[in-house]
Amino acid sequence: MTINPLFRWGLAAVLATSASLSQALDSHDDTQADWNKASEIVQTVQPPNIPNRDYLITDFDAKRGDARPAIMAAIEQASADGGGRVIIPKGQWESHGPIHLKSRINLHISEGATLLFSPEPEDYLPAVLTRWEGTEMYGYSPLIYAYQVQDVAVTGKGTLDGNEDSEFHPWYDKQRPDMEALRAMGAAGNPVEERQFAEGHFLRPSMLQIVDAQRVLLEDYTIKNSPFWINHLVYTDHAIVRGLKVDSMFPNNDGIDVDSSRYVIVENNFFRTGDDSVVIKSGRDYDGRQVGRPSEYVVVRNNDMGGEDGIALGSEMSGGIRHVYFTDNILRSGKAAVRFKANLDRGGVAEHIRVRNMTIESFDQLFWFQLNYPGELGGNYPTVYRDLVFEDITVESTGSVLEVYAPEGYPLQDVTLRNITIKKADDLFVLDNVQNLVFDNVEINGNRVNGQLDWK
Repeated sequence: MTINPLFRWGLAAVLATSASLSQALDSHDDTQADWNKASEIVQTVQPPNIPNRDYLITDFDAKRGDARPAIMAAIEQASADGGGRVIIPKGQWESHGPIHLKSRINLHISEGATLLFSPEPEDYLPAVLTRWEGTEMYGYSPLIYAYQVQDVAVTGKGTLDGNEDSEFHPWYDKQRPDMEALRAMGAAGNPVEERQFAEGHFLRPSMLQIVDAQRVLLEDYTIKNSPFWINHLVYTDHAIVRGLKVDSMFPNNDGIDVDSSRYVIVENNFFRTGDDSVVIKSGRDYDGRQVGRPSEYVVVRNNDMGGEDGIALGSEMSGGIRHVYFTDNILRSGKAAVRFKANLDRGGVAEHIRVRNMTIESFDQLFWFQLNYPGELGGNYPTVYRDLVFEDITVESTGSVLEVYAPEGYPLQDVTLRNITIKKADDLFVLDNVQNLVFDNVEINGNRVNGQLDWK
């Protein structure tokens, strides 16, 4: 990375100039109201209401070679009866195609059970409505999929396996023409029905995607070998993602994507991912702005994260992101611990984001605001990131502490770093356009930094 030296601040420069930035802060606003709001969100989230009836797939003539017909028959019967729990018992089972859930169904993967999905893409046709990196389209079905449902769950201590030999995995190297075509169609406002990217195209499906839902529970299962994003909530209100073990290292393997969804709790999960562990999104460019559904009222707590990035907002955030609370998480190692992304194609506002009580081990970048993320459309829709507080954080080591890249005229605004201890940092700050950056009791390599900074 080549950086204009004007923007690169070493520790000596910060210590020499901190007194002139502003007077050291003697006090700060009480944050209790913020965390009272987080507690209120947790109390507001509604779990699914699913009848206490069990449907064992072996009662529907489940076969070891392909259990999918029995699974779908059990789902159909449970749905006809008003709902219930479809149980995959202990053992190795295969599904030669996707599992499509219905309202008031709990797909339960028993402890000791593995559901292995077939590797052939043709098994995941016909196409279904999905949102792919923030743009709506018709494509290959996610391996577990639900659309326009209420009261849905996937639970149990078993394993969902996307198959390490899946033919979807190599599509990462083939996807760019289709990816660019889809993004162009979304930006032009082409009708969604015209955005057909199934047979003959190379856009990988998510492992699990739930679209347009109310009251969802994802709990306890292990998931691995995802073709693309792993757990993806789209247009979902009231969701609990709890106790998952995600160990999937293929490209674009985000652990959980909260996408234009409201009232979501993500707690007590273990993430080891090939991409971001926990991501908040809300749509891409014109398509995302037209849908206009923000992600809001989200609490992410008590998770153990390790991936390329730890927590992320964007880059698909054109519908807006607000009132998101991260608390009591452990971040292990990776590229960026906190990465917020956008570009001039996006638009949208991300605001009132709170992050506290984090233990961070080792990352290349600690805080990375990449608001000049690569775009394809040459747009004039700046994104606003503002009102962000990071506090009570301990960091073992990092390459850089804070990197900010914001477009001219649209600074990153109102960022507070408070009560942060960084035991070892190789580099300090790379700042390109930030307004009202506040350091309140920040200790770096044993040196304390306090003050306020504006930098263009």
